[in-house]
Amino acid sequence: MRQYRRIDSFVMNDFVIHSMENSVTELLTELTIAEKVSLTHGSVDPDGRSTGYVRGVERLDVPALRMVDGPLGVRIPGESSTAFPAPLALAATFDDALAVEFGEALGRETRGKDQDVLLAPGVNLIRTPRNGRNFEYFSEDPVHAGAFAAAVVEGIQTMDVIATPKHYVANNQETDRASIDVQVGERALRELYLPAFEAAVDAGAGSVMTAYNTVNGTRMSDHDRLVNQVLKGEFDFDGYTVSDWFGTESATGAANGGLDVEMPGVPMAEMVAPEENTAETAAEGSDVPDAGPNEGLDDAEIPEVVGDGMPDPSTCERFAETLANAVRSGEVPESRLDDMAGRVLGQMDRIGLLDDGDRVEGAIDTPGHRDLAERVAARGTVLLENDGVLPLSDDTDVAVIGPNVDEAILGGGGSSETSPIVETSPTDGITARADGAVTVRRGLPRVEGVSLLDLFAGGPDESEPDGAVEIEAAADAAAAADVALVFARDVATEALDRESLSLPDRQDELIEAVADANDRTVVVLNTSGPVETPWRENVAAVVENWYPGQAHGDAIAAVLYGDRDPAGRLPVTFAPAGTYPTADERRFPGVDGTVHYDEGIFVGYRHFDRAATEPTYPFGHGRSYADFEYVEASVDVATATVTVENVTDRDGHEVLQVYVRPPAIDGVERPERALAGFAAREIPAGERVTVDIDLDERAFARYDETDGWTVDPGEYVVEIGRSARDISLERSLER
Repeated sequence: MRQYRRIDSFVMNDFVIHSMENSVTELLTELTIAEKVSLTHGSVDPDGRSTGYVRGVERLDVPALRMVDGPLGVRIPGESSTAFPAPLALAATFDDALAVEFGEALGRETRGKDQDVLLAPGVNLIRTPRNGRNFEYFSEDPVHAGAFAAAVVEGIQTMDVIATPKHYVANNQETDRASIDVQVGERALRELYLPAFEAAVDAGAGSVMTAYNTVNGTRMSDHDRLVNQVLKGEFDFDGYTVSDWFGTESATGAANGGLDVEMPGVPMAEMVAPEENTAETAAEGSDVPDAGPNEGLDDAEIPEVVGDGMPDPSTCERFAETLANAVRSGEVPESRLDDMAGRVLGQMDRIGLLDDGDRVEGAIDTPGHRDLAERVAARGTVLLENDGVLPLSDDTDVAVIGPNVDEAILGGGGSSETSPIVETSPTDGITARADGAVTVRRGLPRVEGVSLLDLFAGGPDESEPDGAVEIEAAADAAAAADVALVFARDVATEALDRESLSLPDRQDELIEAVADANDRTVVVLNTSGPVETPWRENVAAVVENWYPGQAHGDAIAAVLYGDRDPAGRLPVTFAPAGTYPTADERRFPGVDGTVHYDEGIFVGYRHFDRAATEPTYPFGHGRSYADFEYVEASVDVATATVTVENVTDRDGHEVLQVYVRPPAIDGVERPERALAGFAAREIPAGERVTVDIDLDERAFARYDETDGWTVDPGEYVVEIGRSARDISLERSLER
């Protein structure tokens, strides 16, 4: 596991830092109040391409700053780019070096689209399995999430692009996300929900996006303690904070609370029809706020979208209209406005915008990006069960079954939707790879995803289903084949949480029918996170393939036929819906506008350990086509050195996981174990490797509200193995 430290630039010495500070300071002395304000809010992009647009100051040659969506690939409506696998699939690789490559590719494509800021990565902890946006996030574990947050940020920013980890903080559900109040204790915040953001800041993140929700009664865009004191103070974040779109209310409250940039800064009408709003009526240097020709259109006239999963634009008090007067009246100190504008200018300077310097060249859909998309999709694939049916022989006759087998599952709905230039479906990939016969049956009508346009139109498309119910025909095809491959998917989207953990639209029934017809049935799941698997005892293998992006077909064929070892491990626990800590309505989705994080620090595998409940598949679980023996280990407080042998005659990937089991302390609740480090390694057939795994100091510590991070004295047991429930070696340490 890589170790990250704070970087202010990628090749930045003291002279460069000093020069950057001087140039920004000089600019601030020349800017008028109105010009400073113009750097703190969005405007209409005259090209109609950017998700967010800060127009700059033409008088002083300050260029515009362009922001674009991008956790799964750069999203510009009407344009194409590489559609990478979902971040949850990336996290399943347990390979943070691969995550740096992923970030670099995202940054390179951002530059290729002539954009400056990528609104990614999403780093919120996976608290509830039903969160509609879990596919955009990394993990239920803070050490694991933090490693991937840091790695992706590092990669993005090497491309002279500003990374924007989001959504700060405790945005762990989509239901009522724009209005919900999160009641959460300080210890849970520190141990679970803040670490990934701190890791992203340590890796040099230039921006952080605040969440829609309130935390302990205060809106996150206004949260002085969590934004000013914790993020900017304790974490030493020197970039700018940006609101989620229409995520603010009081302009004064947000500015004084630590928000630096309000987005989108214009009415919803101007976002919906930007081509009609390219004219700016404000004179540079004047005190007239930005306005477009639709300024008079009330936000309330915009069609209602999906409940409280989307914000209400009419409640936003925009910086463009009120901030300058608030500064003049003293409600917002001018020094605070200088800080806001200075933070934006500092990041613009860092990526070479202010001096028109040489920036990294961008590129879209390169051969390297296509290869990376396929590698991540394959490496993140998790073999959950295998009764010897996999890998497939080349000449195996297969039935490829499922309602969506003729399309690549690119991702979920919402702001992360990406349109690829090329894509391969499971049918394409398996047909191209197989030497045996391939029979294709959908069995059910297509399971339709939910798009961002659906949300703005008021809900999912209710058109006639694509296809018919043909479960019997699918079962007949399965009976005639050597192996039946059933592909099943869920539906997830921003702004809506999943109704349940069941597969939608009779897919469980389809799987049962196929399994009854062929005892060599393999189920491939394309899901946004955990799902229930009531048929798993009746099938020969279960594969979790997540949302694999444009290379769906090629990647899954490579894994099923053994060209690639299934190297993925679960970054989330799979279990029946009623056994998760958020099964209680008070904890999710909340009651009377409030969600209570009563479970405290016991989320994910920590909860299942505490409850002594056996999950369906534990955190870290995943099988390989090879077998491994853990031979030896030594540990100290910083490192575990582990020797592992591949005891089979085929190459394989192993993910070594290190957990810390703390001593029992009277009156102190601690998880039974906590992940401290991990390493993904390819181990050739018959060979041994010795791996040094860096251990996170906080795996030994707990957060005390009086004393801060505290390491209790006593014996700590360091566990080394293949998952949170599969430990091979133990070593002890005295602290």
